[in-house]
Amino acid sequence: MGRPYRIDAVLFDAAGTLILPAEPIGATYARVASRFGVALPADRLDEAFRRVFAAAPANVHPDAAPADLRARERAWWRSRVRETFRAADGMARFDDFAGLFDALFGHYADARAWRLAPGAHEGLAALTGRGLRLGVLSNFDHRLPGILEGLGVAHHFACVVLPSDAGAAKPDPAIFAFGLSRLGVSAEGALYVGDHAEEDLVGARAAGLRALDVAGLPDLRALSKAIDRLERGAA
Repeated sequence: MGRPYRIDAVLFDAAGTLILPAEPIGATYARVASRFGVALPADRLDEAFRRVFAAAPANVHPDAAPADLRARERAWWRSRVRETFRAADGMARFDDFAGLFDALFGHYADARAWRLAPGAHEGLAALTGRGLRLGVLSNFDHRLPGILEGLGVAHHFACVVLPSDAGAAKPDPAIFAFGLSRLGVSAEGALYVGDHAEEDLVGARAAGLRALDVAGLPDLRALSKAIDRLERGAA
């Protein structure tokens, strides 16, 4: 058993932890592609997307002027979408790739493309009720605040920290330090909740935060009790 520990703030990863796609990525890509004359199996697109996304460089542009950041983020995604279709079928050709990309990028900007992770409403309300400062710290892009607003949870968060804000992406300690400064708390008093072993858990711990794998919870309603155990030094 460890020593007692006080948690003053909780930072959340977004996709995979707090929000989830409303349908599998491959299913969305296949459905949208069919509108542009290309038929590819959803499972092949899903697998291709996962490979491409895992190997991609971070969507962070520290040399970009503030006015250019959104365009740079969008261009990053355009490259990933093109790579996904090439990885799924190197022979696939689109008469209007720009239209396909616009449709996909716009789809994932809409809160209806996402759903909250199970127990999110109740779990966030419980943490807010116990006086904790909450934030989201994610490698997502500028679409995230609107998604959180559309899903009805934005009011719980004192900040939403993105690579475009910090000039760094997880697992770089700089983005965690930036998030802590936005919340006004120390690393010793903060917990990071995520689902990715390297970006979330290893990254947060390297920055001095406690880290919790969301996969270890039955759902987000259990987070308050998990924090109680941490504070008692039982985990």
